[in-house]
Amino acid sequence: MNKYLADRTNLIDASGIRKVFNLAATMKDPINFSIGQPDFDVPEALREVAIDAIRHGKNKYTQTGGEPVLCEKVAAMVTKDTGWQDPAILFASGVSGGLLLAIMALINPGDEVIIPDPYFVMYKHLVNLLGGKCVFIDTYPDFKLNPEKIAEKINDKTKLIIINSPNNPTGTVYSREELKAVADIAAKRDTLVLSDEIYDKFCYDNEYTSMASIYPNTILMKGFSKSYAMTGWRLAYAATPSHLKPIIEEMTKIQQYTFVCAPSPFQQAAIAALDFDISDLIDGYKTKRDIYYNGMKDKFELVKPQGAFYSFVKAPNGNATEFVEKAIKNNVLIIPGNVFSQKDTHFRLCFTTTNDKLLKGTEILSKLA
Repeated sequence: MNKYLADRTNLIDASGIRKVFNLAATMKDPINFSIGQPDFDVPEALREVAIDAIRHGKNKYTQTGGEPVLCEKVAAMVTKDTGWQDPAILFASGVSGGLLLAIMALINPGDEVIIPDPYFVMYKHLVNLLGGKCVFIDTYPDFKLNPEKIAEKINDKTKLIIINSPNNPTGTVYSREELKAVADIAAKRDTLVLSDEIYDKFCYDNEYTSMASIYPNTILMKGFSKSYAMTGWRLAYAATPSHLKPIIEEMTKIQQYTFVCAPSPFQQAAIAALDFDISDLIDGYKTKRDIYYNGMKDKFELVKPQGAFYSFVKAPNGNATEFVEKAIKNNVLIIPGNVFSQKDTHFRLCFTTTNDKLLKGTEILSKLA
């Protein structure tokens, strides 16, 4: 059967996260710390907007780049947040869809992409799939951005630097100083930065700083999946300043032959979501972060997450896969670190479950440690 498959299929692995997701479906009431999606549902008012859009015929294609009213509203918001005048906007099927379009539009075989390690799983596999070369920047043990290491690795082959803050899987939020240092490095070679800010609303301890507000040669990606619990609705946007508009135009052209457009009725809900207050939901996740951290800090080596809803925890014996197997046998689902990293010393824990299960799960993991 393999003779029928393209060689590129050998460049990527089946998602380790999805494997555990599928495993969870076969278990009876597991304590699931594995999947990065909120435990609350889409707010009812936004669900009603989507239902109303479906009932009133908003079910057909939109323009490839997105519903004009939505794009205009997002453009105004991006201008306010970044200072960019007349930004270019493209709505995609999730940040994952936007990442695929961006990598397809930018990366030639042999181009290098700098990626801080640990990283969101998709970065590595998309770059490999398109023939690029991943250049990983080790951020252990504190998961700081380490601009000096980026300066050592950047060269004439570097096409892109990917920044993800708040970070999946570590929960790290990069400081303005870290981002400014990377921006200065990128500017010296006129290198693009792709800033994945899907978790920007989940920032617990300090004011959030966007790379897009610091460095104009940035492709900004944000979405609705995490903040509004719309993970299954597949809705996000990419934005650039006007001088990078050709990138958005090429991504839009590729979308014509791939996703066609982002889901139509959910774009209507997104218009409403931009004015919807979710601060109470975010505050609930700061509480979950604190419950998780207080339950784990005495038994594990870990960095307190400042954002997103993840923590990257060092396995007690230094072998994450081995510890994850023990945890699963005790009905707790976590993800081994080698899914997100060139190392397998840590495991990812998502604190996206009820407070009661957080208490119970951290107690089980602490006993295993």
